[in-house]
Amino acid sequence: MNKLRSFILASTILAVPALADTPQVARGQYLVDVVMQCGTCHDTPDARGRADPAMRQAGGRVFANVGLRAVTPNITPDPDTGIGAWTAAQFADAMRNGRRPDGSLIGPPMPVEAYRGISDGDLAAVWAYLRTIPPVRNPVTERSSFPRSPTRFEPVATVPAPPGDDPVRRGEYLAVTLLHCMDCHSPRVALDRADPARIGAGGRVFQTPSGPLPARNITPHPDAGIGAWTEAEVWRVVAEGIGRDGRRLYLTMGSRAAGWARMTEGDRADLLAYLRALPPLE
Repeated sequence: MNKLRSFILASTILAVPALADTPQVARGQYLVDVVMQCGTCHDTPDARGRADPAMRQAGGRVFANVGLRAVTPNITPDPDTGIGAWTAAQFADAMRNGRRPDGSLIGPPMPVEAYRGISDGDLAAVWAYLRTIPPVRNPVTERSSFPRSPTRFEPVATVPAPPGDDPVRRGEYLAVTLLHCMDCHSPRVALDRADPARIGAGGRVFQTPSGPLPARNITPHPDAGIGAWTEAEVWRVVAEGIGRDGRRLYLTMGSRAAGWARMTEGDRADLLAYLRALPPLE
């Protein structure tokens, strides 16, 4: 009963109307466009595979890798082909519990495991901002297919914000939840679950035109990880997509660097504090 009451309360908070110029919407824009960069997956690609500015968050991008074929949905407020007809509670259920309004499960690359930890305030901000973007009519009829069913997570009702006086906890919230760094930088124990004993130790392998590419160890181990890296070297990777050896990075780290370069100084400092606090794993 307490869980149900908390879920109803959280849903009520999410449902409060928000104007386009409110601090809540501004926070949502920062989260969606800078930190979480939802458009990396949800912006509709043009004929050359690049994001079409007129099709922001309209879906249709395909990700295919080792038996998985994921097709991103339209998350604009279009009522017929997007999420305009969803309720705030249904949006929360999709984000945190990986479940669509029709009951079907959402699988990778949607980082449901990470987003289970999104705070009530940030979830409300994301919802408020998405309701202000232009609705785009773009039917995405193909559903994703996976080698096995996505994890059925226990419902999450409410999540508090990380304490404001603890940079490591705030950095953990950024890395694990909003940026979902550990979705790539930790080995997997399931299709959509990271190994809790090896957080940040790297090892997840991605297929690139140059061959298999393992995500690197980002724990503070001095040899296997980034323990010997300077702060400037860490931020060059995050904000410029350039590795310690000067090479431009592939995949997420390269494609999202321009957005992450706009992260606030406070968020940068918190993220680094968390990475430095991880156990140094080989």
